[in-house]
Amino acid sequence: MPSAPLHLDTPLFRTSADYSASNKPLWLKLDALQPSGSFKLRGVGRLCQHEIENGAQEIFCASGGNAGIAAAYAGRALGIPVTIVVPATTSAEVRQSIEATGAAVIVHGTVFDEANAFAIEQAKASNAAYVHPFDHPLLWKGHGTLIDEVVGKDADFDCVITSVGGGGLLAGIVAGLQRNGLSDVPVIASETEGAASLHASLAAGERIALPGISSIASSLGARQVAQHVFDLPKHHPIESVTVTDAQAVAACLKFADAYRILVEPACGAALAVADVHPDILARFKNPLIEVCGGIGVSLEKLKAWKERLL
Repeated sequence: MPSAPLHLDTPLFRTSADYSASNKPLWLKLDALQPSGSFKLRGVGRLCQHEIENGAQEIFCASGGNAGIAAAYAGRALGIPVTIVVPATTSAEVRQSIEATGAAVIVHGTVFDEANAFAIEQAKASNAAYVHPFDHPLLWKGHGTLIDEVVGKDADFDCVITSVGGGGLLAGIVAGLQRNGLSDVPVIASETEGAASLHASLAAGERIALPGISSIASSLGARQVAQHVFDLPKHHPIESVTVTDAQAVAACLKFADAYRILVEPACGAALAVADVHPDILARFKNPLIEVCGGIGVSLEKLKAWKERLL
C-alpha cells in the first residue's frame, strides 16, 4: 500500500481585484508553504516513495536547489540516505539548507545539465535510485495534486498561471486539469528572459537548448525543457509568455508586502503575469496562480535584487 503523501494540502487565497493590473480577483495556491519550501515536494516526494517501495536503499538527485531540498526532506521522512548533486551556480546558502535537511551535497559542473549527468553516473555506480527533478510521469502525477486540491475546494477558476523551468510543474498542472475533466482550461506558462527555454523552443518549432542561463531566476535554469513538456501544447491549450528579472523581483516584493511570504524570482515569474500581461488575462474571470515558492530567497537577497534591478 502506498505511503501517505509527504506534501501538505496548501492554503488557497483570493486577492482583491485591485491587487494587480488585471483588475481581477486572483486565486493564489500557496505551495511556498510546503515543508520543503516549494511545490517540488509533491512530485519528488511521490517519486522517492515509489523508489523506496520498489527496494531503493539510497537516492541520488540533481538540482539547483528546490528539488534537492524536497528529496532531502523525503529521505529524512522515509529514513533513507540521499545525495544531491548541485551545479556551482547553486548558492552556499542553498547548499547549507539541503545539508541541514539531512542530505549529502556534491558540487559538480557549472550548469544543471552537467550536475544531472554526474548524478546519474553516481547513482549507477552506487546501485542507488536516481530521481529526476522534473522529467518523470510520477513527478507530474504528484505535482498535479495541487489541481486536485483546488478543485476539491470548489474554487471556480478558468485559467492557471505557472512558472516554467524544466517543465515538471507545467506537466503536472496539465495532468491535474485533465484528470479533473478540465482539459479546456488554458495554462499560461511564464519564464524569465534569459531562462526561457520553452518559449524559445516553441518559437523555433523544435526543442532547443539555450546556450546558457543569464536570468537571476536560477530555479528556472534548465537549458532545455523535457520532451513531454515541449509536446504539451499539441494536447492542451498553453500560452507561453516571458517577463524580465526586474518584473519578477517586483512581483516578489509586492507579494511579500501583501502576504508576508518570501518567494524566489522563479516564482515571481508567475506572479508578475497579472501585472505585465493583463491583456492576456482580459478574457478570463478567475485566474489561478500557482505560487510555487522556492528556498533561494532571503530578505537580504530581495534587497540586493531590488537595488540592482528596480
